[in-house]
Amino acid sequence: MSNIVYIATSLDGYIADKQGGLDWLNSVPNPDGLDFGFADFMQRVDALVMGRNTFEIVCGFDCDWPYNKPVFVLSNTLKSIPAPYQDKAFLIKGPVKQAVTQLNQQGYHNLYIDGGKTIQSFLTEDLIDEMIITTFPILLGGGSPLFGELTEPQSFKFIESEVLLNSLTKSRYVRERS
Repeated sequence: MSNIVYIATSLDGYIADKQGGLDWLNSVPNPDGLDFGFADFMQRVDALVMGRNTFEIVCGFDCDWPYNKPVFVLSNTLKSIPAPYQDKAFLIKGPVKQAVTQLNQQGYHNLYIDGGKTIQSFLTEDLIDEMIITTFPILLGGGSPLFGELTEPQSFKFIESEVLLNSLTKSRYVRERS
């Protein structure tokens, strides 16, 4: 079982700009439409867990639903999944550890964790096993941070790094637990 983060960040550690926008993700030209290994990564996971904000952003994308795996929206405030997405996303409530246990019991063992607050919640509970972070060469100067405060440091082992489009750095880290 593993909980994996796969996300892009600015040089200064933000995953969305001050207005919550993601346009900066297009700051590096990608004329061939490369997915940077995302399809291969998706083969490794059973389901996605994201927070309400990330879900609402994805619902606003001008494209078809981007996931072919079940999406679980972790929210204690959302009452229901909007009708157009009810066959694609499922609401899950409660504490993070309880949600993970529930998903594991349903047969979802390798979870893609997405969204700043959700990732921070998982880190707070020491539930992240791996992080794949693609860093863009841009300073946003504020916005939604990838990381928040932790009560204890967490060590990750560097596994590999690769340069994409001569501009981006994709790095992979695995949690080291004693």
